Amino acid sequence: MSTPPPLAGGTTGPDALRPLIAVVLDALTEGAAGRGGPLPAGGPQAVAAHMRHALGTVLPENGSGADDALHTLVRALAHGAADPADPLCTAHLHTPPLALAAAADLAASALNPSMDSWDQAPAASELEATVTRALAAEVYPHGPDPDALVTTGGTESNQLALLLARERHRTLQVICSATAHHSVHRAAWLIGLPEPVTVPAPAGILDPAALDEALTDLPGPLLVVATAGTTDTGRIDPLPEIAALTRRHGAELHIDAAYGGPLLFSARHRALLTGLDRAHSVTLDLHKLGWQPVAASLLAVPDRAALAPLGHTADYLNPADDTDAGLPDLLGRSLRTTRRPDILKIAVTLRALGRSGLADLVDRTCAAAGQFADLVDKNPGLTLYERPTLTTVLFRPTEATDEQTAGIRRTLLNQGRAVLGRAHADGRLWLKATLLNPHTTPGDLETLIALVEGSTPR
Repeated sequence: MSTPPPLAGGTTGPDALRPLIAVVLDALTEGAAGRGGPLPAGGPQAVAAHMRHALGTVLPENGSGADDALHTLVRALAHGAADPADPLCTAHLHTPPLALAAAADLAASALNPSMDSWDQAPAASELEATVTRALAAEVYPHGPDPDALVTTGGTESNQLALLLARERHRTLQVICSATAHHSVHRAAWLIGLPEPVTVPAPAGILDPAALDEALTDLPGPLLVVATAGTTDTGRIDPLPEIAALTRRHGAELHIDAAYGGPLLFSARHRALLTGLDRAHSVTLDLHKLGWQPVAASLLAVPDRAALAPLGHTADYLNPADDTDAGLPDLLGRSLRTTRRPDILKIAVTLRALGRSGLADLVDRTCAAAGQFADLVDKNPGLTLYERPTLTTVLFRPTEATDEQTAGIRRTLLNQGRAVLGRAHADGRLWLKATLLNPHTTPGDLETLIALVEGSTPR
């Protein structure tokens, strides 16, 4: 009988991983070099054909061995990737992860703690409890007992926020702006709430006058969802005004700060989040302006007592006598059972960079967005939508139609030369550059503009 493949954990795991990591790193390098840009050229059909060729038979009778499988498939995946580390990959809130965070994620995978019971994750559970409390205190410096849950992203965080509000009131009407993230509507549908009432956002942000009217007319209980960093433009709703309105009307407030929340680390930009601490809950994503591998999101609350509705008992995970004996109960920390220790990479990043290092990354990317807006504004062939609030810049060729603007984006995608997003604003279609790479240079920004100009119909 043959010897089974080595495991990643235990005292022998590191020795088994070391040569495999070298194979992975070589394959990543070769794949990126073969791709030669932010996206593979040729469009969906070419990428699919290349990937199917590399994959071959999905379940062969006899395997090809660890080195071959790793090298072949990692190389093909890297070759066919949309690489957020390329400065011309700017379509989405898809951040290039820090190398140290990715390395920490490897450790998490090798140790494989499952965050659903203490006896599966003794150290990781303490790490999560300590770090989430500290991050929640950044959001709620004056909260009575701040805490945060680790989630898979803004969608899960927003869902939990609505669920907790519903549990407090048993029924609920959600109010959000026209620029709120789609997950707000999906969360309401998922947990059986009425369709959210949408108020206008004439300048890309929630209109306080329209909100006041809605709060006056609608029967309670009410939950207002505001946004600190909209997906299309990066705008921040007028948080102090919204907080004042919700308090006056006796409504609750959730703020989706998945994009803009990490401004808290920056002394230069944190004032944009004034009023954040007046919300009943806040979504914060560190796999956006936190440069973490997916997933690394949080839902913060000012008082951990608000999380009590999530409490759940399964005798094989958190029996009452174990809890009474002092073993931490983890089931109330998530709607998920099995979950990874995503807190490790966050903790490593916080320790390695500190507040000043994170602030530098935030400030660099915000500055790059400002520089890009300057270049667009000075170019007679391009039109700038507005000055960026965060790191998102909308622009379009001045004489192009919406159809031509969409075509420019697809041309660059199919050529593998640049990855731009798209957004509708003021009744027109705009190209969207979401700048999240702190290594982006002015030359990169000039190249992006030249690529757009070169693809613009004459």
